[in-house]
Amino acid sequence: MTSAPQAPATGPATAPTGRADRPYLLRCPVCRADYQDDGLRLDCDAAHRPGLLSTEYATAFTPGPGSGPFRYRDWLPTAGRALPEGSGGATYRAERLGRALGLAELWVAFSGYWPERGAALSTGSFKELEAQAVLARLPERPPVLVVASAGNTAAAFLRACSRQGVACVLVVPETALPLLAAAGERADCVRLVTVAGDYTDAIELADAIAARPGHRAEGGTRNVARRDGLGTALLAAAESIGRLPDHYVQAVGSGAGAIAAHQAAGRLRAAGFPTAADPAGRSGGLPRLTLCQNTPFAPMVRAWQEGLAEPVVGSGPAVRKAIAAAHAQELTTRKPPYAVAGGVREILTESGGELLAADTAEAVAAGRLFAEVEGIDLAPAAAVALAGLRRAVAAGRIPARDTVLLHVTGGGRARRAAERPPSAAVRPDLRIPAGLGAEAAAYLVTGA
Repeated sequence: MTSAPQAPATGPATAPTGRADRPYLLRCPVCRADYQDDGLRLDCDAAHRPGLLSTEYATAFTPGPGSGPFRYRDWLPTAGRALPEGSGGATYRAERLGRALGLAELWVAFSGYWPERGAALSTGSFKELEAQAVLARLPERPPVLVVASAGNTAAAFLRACSRQGVACVLVVPETALPLLAAAGERADCVRLVTVAGDYTDAIELADAIAARPGHRAEGGTRNVARRDGLGTALLAAAESIGRLPDHYVQAVGSGAGAIAAHQAAGRLRAAGFPTAADPAGRSGGLPRLTLCQNTPFAPMVRAWQEGLAEPVVGSGPAVRKAIAAAHAQELTTRKPPYAVAGGVREILTESGGELLAADTAEAVAAGRLFAEVEGIDLAPAAAVALAGLRRAVAAGRIPARDTVLLHVTGGGRARRAAERPPSAAVRPDLRIPAGLGAEAAAYLVTGA
């Protein structure tokens, strides 16, 4: 990550401390119950509406040496053991791109592979930030982790688990295999299963596998380590900018990255870090979120714009056709954490933000613009985010002189592939055909 101004002195947090090896607590946003972390907990035990647990740290904002997510280890839910060297992205002021968009103060948080900028995420995706944090949170003898993915998350966990010797089962749609090529060699502790379907089919199979003895669901957005790992991109960007930005722009599928950014911004504000300028008082000094989805599949955009309690997504052929037609497959989550406590609807309301959609033509044009102006390729989701930013600026929703942070959640894959072409196609350990039930498939995977 790029060098940054010295963080301002911050006062101590008011949260209670946990055990010596885990000096933080997990807190339920609904009933405010606190839990000591065992490295695996995903939910509150009480019977109430769903909510995303959050971490409560008792330390001030004290970035450590080096770069990568573990520079912020005091705000990561780690198990207190020695941490591996982590890889991260880079933040820079994008003056040329800003001029092209009509923005005077545009910053880019580039979470991908761009060595000249100091971005060293080999799979070209911000999902490496969450994978590193999830493994650092695990207990000493963890069960077999089960991870469902549309591709990027699987690549990140394949790389991290192979390097650290952590047993896991990765479940992805068959079409996602090319995205795993950048992850490198797969260790024997990592099993790869494909399904003849989409991301939701992969989730259903992963849930069935996780219910088997000795296996445990990694948890997705419910895993606090995922969110806090992703939140380090916002922490690094705020350091580089010197304060919180006025606007934060990102494409969303589940919304985990946006929730992470909002939570990280809230921690910085509570710690006394300079906040966003907000004369209208709409966000309380937090960055206003502009979250983007890709038509023809944008269920959260419709839910937000129409005031629906939950996104309405069916399961028939029309839905599958819409998902298949999406430019960014990683954004096609059918069951996002939208209405849960701490979820997407809540963070949009708190930040005074909005959800909007960009179509494929806009995303392709945005990716081409970034490559021409900045000199590096964008992943499809990042191109959707840039297209959404162009729309918001053109509509006057983001003023030209505001400080804007665009999170490029993936990029540099073409650059990485040119440097290190994959030696062979990625081959799964098991292919699950269409029509085989999740329970039967889970038995095939685990043998139990």
